[in-house]
Amino acid sequence: MGTSVIGTDLAILGEKITIISQNKLQIDGDIRGDVTGKQVVIGEEGSVVGTVCAEQIEVRGGVRGAIKAASVMLHPTSVVEGDIFHQTLSISEGAQFDGRVRRAKDAAEITPNLDVSSYPVSSSQQVG
Repeated sequence: MGTSVIGTDLAILGEKITIISQNKLQIDGDIRGDVTGKQVVIGEEGSVVGTVCAEQIEVRGGVRGAIKAASVMLHPTSVVEGDIFHQTLSISEGAQFDGRVRRAKDAAEITPNLDVSSYPVSSSQQVG
């Protein structure tokens, strides 16, 4: 299983964008858009403004938006503004969290969609 990294020098900004990783994604830069993956780790320098959906999510940096995962872990350095949908949740002492927490009744609510072909493509995004 490989790891993709969005470094501290990288910012991804856009309207209605979704970043999809089939494996582990380490976010150390800034993303304004949705993030979907198997395992997402938001580093201390990283931030996401949008929905983060994965099987496993670890937050050390900032998230403003919904978090949806079977397993969610907020570390002491995390700052989260938004609702968390989970099956298991760990919030470390020192973590800042403002939002609601709900345990998912149905696994489909928190299962990430990793099928790139299922996302709509607008005419301006088509290649070739």
